Amino acid sequence: MDFQLEPTKQSIVNRVREYVDRELIPLETAFLQSGLGPLLPALRGKRAEVKKLGLWGPIYPHEHGGLGLDLITHGLISEALGRCPLAHYVFGCNAPDAGNVELLHEFGSPEQKKRWLKPLVAGEIRSCFGMTEPGNSGANPLMLETSAALEGDFWVLNGRKWFTTGADGSSVCIVMAITDPDRAPHERASMFLVPTDSAGYRLLCNTPVMGSAGADLFSHGEIALENCRIPADQLLGPRGSGFSLAQSRLGPGRIHHCMRWLGICDRALAMMIERAATRVIDPDGRRLGDSDIVRAWIAESVAEVRAARLLVLHTAWRIVRSGAKAARDDIGIIKFHVAGVLQHVVDRALQVHGGLGMTDYTLLAWFYREERAARIYDGPDEVHKISVAKRMLRDHAG
Repeated sequence: MDFQLEPTKQSIVNRVREYVDRELIPLETAFLQSGLGPLLPALRGKRAEVKKLGLWGPIYPHEHGGLGLDLITHGLISEALGRCPLAHYVFGCNAPDAGNVELLHEFGSPEQKKRWLKPLVAGEIRSCFGMTEPGNSGANPLMLETSAALEGDFWVLNGRKWFTTGADGSSVCIVMAITDPDRAPHERASMFLVPTDSAGYRLLCNTPVMGSAGADLFSHGEIALENCRIPADQLLGPRGSGFSLAQSRLGPGRIHHCMRWLGICDRALAMMIERAATRVIDPDGRRLGDSDIVRAWIAESVAEVRAARLLVLHTAWRIVRSGAKAARDDIGIIKFHVAGVLQHVVDRALQVHGGLGMTDYTLLAWFYREERAARIYDGPDEVHKISVAKRMLRDHAG
């Protein structure tokens, strides 16, 4: 098992990292001070540069305008991009667009691909994904209540969604809704492509998260579907296949997320080391890095990040080799393990920065606020741990 990339692919990863360091990290101060909105014109210019450099859309298929890179290479690129909050957007592979592109590529009709896939890959529009509901457990999607009824040539949707990331500014929302309530539990739901300018579709607000409602891509919208009528041909994939489509979206998406989290860990660890090496804490010149406790935090963080990185790359290798279903335990393990490592490393880095770490003068508070949800979304840690353990116990019992 060798994760060393061939030279051409490694060159792409290196070029991505160099661009992030040179062009995007310097924009972070303005981002923290003013938010995403004022930066969007500059970021559009950066996106144009990335396209000219031939680095746009690393995981998107060649035929749709992407680089068509394999899962392991894209994972390493996601790690490089994760070091800056702006980078995935600038390189055209931000969530939830990346997962929605996968769905459209695999299950979209020719007409749906023409209308939605092409402009998504080109970065001309954004999309969102409406699954979680405020009145039901997000850990158990079998409890979904949003409904879709077929009336002639139209589907009529009713329900509420929230934590719909990036709904603010999106052109289309992929909505999961119950179409067949009397069928088997995993055959009740379907997915729909809902234009956000449809009558009956309303973005109610951006949910405030730890004191910030965010805006545009960095927000989580609350959506009302009130007799929202869409043409029948906006059903995505077969009727009743919502759960299977959602599962197909999760495997590669977990690699994307986990490697992004490790990019954040890399950045937080570098900040921790820099602070420990330079912060004077005594008149005699003693520094934070002279403290055995801080040294232990650094060593623990390095060990955890390196181990987590190998675990994620091994999972990507398993997905490529045997498919997502065969790798489902690996996929579940990296979800809760890497999310935990992320929280530990960012928390230690914030602690080393003291009061400064609590402010928006560094990225640490932003990382802490935005990424605490890593242990909740796409299934909370506890659900993944229980599922992995159940399968292992079942296998042991024969």
